[in-house]
Amino acid sequence: MKLSEHKDLKEAITSLPVKEKDKLLLRLIAKDKVLTEHLHYKLLEDETDLNDRKEKIKADVEEQISELHKLNAKEALVKVRKMITMVNHFYKVTKDPLGEVELKLFILNAIPFDYKKSIFGYRDFMILFTAFYLKTTVVTLNKFKKLHEDHQFDLSEDFNHLLHKIYSSKFAGAAEASNLPKKIS
Repeated sequence: MKLSEHKDLKEAITSLPVKEKDKLLLRLIAKDKVLTEHLHYKLLEDETDLNDRKEKIKADVEEQISELHKLNAKEALVKVRKMITMVNHFYKVTKDPLGEVELKLFILNAIPFDYKKSIFGYRDFMILFTAFYLKTTVVTLNKFKKLHEDHQFDLSEDFNHLLHKIYSSKFAGAAEASNLPKKIS
C-alpha cells in the first residue's frame, strides 16, 4: 500500500497530534536499520564524521585486500562483493555520491586480478569475478559522470588508472565488449 494512493490516509496522518505523530514515527524508524542510521547521520553527525566513515571503510578494505592474494576466485568474489556492499550501505546512509565513487574507485584500484584456480567444482568463478568487477566499474563510471565537473576532475586520474589496469590485463576483451572506455578525458 502506497501512501500516495490514499490521500485520505495522508490527510489523517497530518492531522494527528504532534505527540502521536512522534510516537508513530519512532516506531516506524525502529523497524528500518538503514533509515535509523541515516537519520542519526543526518541529525547528529557532521563533515568529520563523514570522513571518519570513509576512512573506516578504507581501513577495512586495506585489511581485506592484503588477504586476497591467498584466495581462489570464488573466495575473492565473495570478499569483493562484501566490500562493495559496505560502500553501497555507506551511500544509503550518507547520500554522498562523491564518497561512494571515491570509495569504489579505491576498492577497484586495489583489487588484484590473479587468483588461484579452484581444483574442485565445475564453475569457473574467474568469469563471474570478471563480470562482477566490470559491472561495478560501469556502474561507478555512470555515477562518476553525474558528479560535478570539479569532482570529476579530481577523480579522473584514479579512474584512468583503473581503466589502464583493466585494459592491460586479461579483462581487456570483456571490458571492450561491455563498452568500457579506455580513458576518460
